[in-house]
Amino acid sequence: MTGADSRLASLKRLLAEIHRRLEPGFGFRLWDGATVPADWPADWLQLAIADEGAVAALLKGPSITSVANLWAAGRIDLVNGTIFDLVAARPKGRTRVLRKALVSLSTLRALAPFLFVPRGGPWPLEGVGRDRESDGSEVENTRNIAYHYDVSNAFYALWLDRDMVYTCAYFHDWSDDLDAAQRQKLDMTCRKLRLEPGETLLDIGSGWGSLACHAAEHYGVDVLGVTLSEEQIALARQKAEQRGLSGRVAFEKRDYALLEGDGRFDKIVSVGMFEHVGLANFENYFKTVQRLLKPGGLYLHHAITRPGGSHAARTGKKRPEFQALTRYIFPGGELDYLGRTVTNLERAGFEVRDVECWREHYQRTTRFWHDRLRARWDEAVAEVGEATARVWLAYLAACSFTFERNNAGVYQTLAMKRVRGPSGLPPTRAELFR
Repeated sequence: MTGADSRLASLKRLLAEIHRRLEPGFGFRLWDGATVPADWPADWLQLAIADEGAVAALLKGPSITSVANLWAAGRIDLVNGTIFDLVAARPKGRTRVLRKALVSLSTLRALAPFLFVPRGGPWPLEGVGRDRESDGSEVENTRNIAYHYDVSNAFYALWLDRDMVYTCAYFHDWSDDLDAAQRQKLDMTCRKLRLEPGETLLDIGSGWGSLACHAAEHYGVDVLGVTLSEEQIALARQKAEQRGLSGRVAFEKRDYALLEGDGRFDKIVSVGMFEHVGLANFENYFKTVQRLLKPGGLYLHHAITRPGGSHAARTGKKRPEFQALTRYIFPGGELDYLGRTVTNLERAGFEVRDVECWREHYQRTTRFWHDRLRARWDEAVAEVGEATARVWLAYLAACSFTFERNNAGVYQTLAMKRVRGPSGLPPTRAELFR
């Protein structure tokens, strides 16, 4: 028996023993085609390991970076199921048993020979991504936005809704399909802003133009949308032209912080953009919005948040999984917590009028996105390559789990530029649900 055969046989015995003790709802498929347990049905969920270098890589560098690279390369994979199936099949309440098994002498003996095996390849995420936090400059902001949003319009179109809304949908009923829920989200956003014909609206981070076009078409407002993404602005302008809105909607490739003037807009909205601003730039962001808004004007702030009592909120330190997210998906990204958002709004001269949590809505939205990407898998791989597609599939699944487990939230916060005297707003929320 060769050294490779001996290592493989030893690993099989170890996995069989761990499986017996933990009883997970999935089996293992190893690089020789064998399954563990040996009698595991071929059509049941399996965690596949493509080569012994993958085991070596995890032992030598047990980190989210190693897992991300192995997943992107397809060297660890799932057979007959999804990430959601794997999480559902994990052994419940057996953490102590697992830890005891992993630190046992027999486990160490079985795995020790893999420490002398090269980690192998490919290692597709090395040198990929951006670790820098945003310094607030236009150059840095443009680089970060381009990294995320300029992947490919065609790629996003495979799994977003018909109107390409890349933010949390709003479900009137949990059975709503994604197209309906995103239309409802656009409309609820406009209603909260109490848009009136002839008003001016600034859409900060206007994406592919869905909200700007909806507001102009259905509420008669004049809209300026700003984004730093070349891909997004091209499609947004095309969308406005096709709908006959070119005279009512304009899109500019411009950093929000460089917009000039005071009191230019009746209303301002930001949906899913604030996550890119960066902690060091929060204060300047709110001051800029306040400057651009007319007295008594409404600002709708829609952003993903972290819990105020979380480790990251208390210490400012990012967990490894969030560091991976900002490196490979959202460079420069930073999540606020609701208490600080409200405080910063008030410090900047706003009166907070309404706050609504949409956490479950985003859990469902990201699950839709994951499932739709998986359903168009071959087209996605052809468009952006398998490694990128696999990273995005895992990212969307991780987002859904994060919102489901209440490790992140999303809030719509409505604020008014402070005035002395009555706000002029309706006495109740009733008109929002007419």
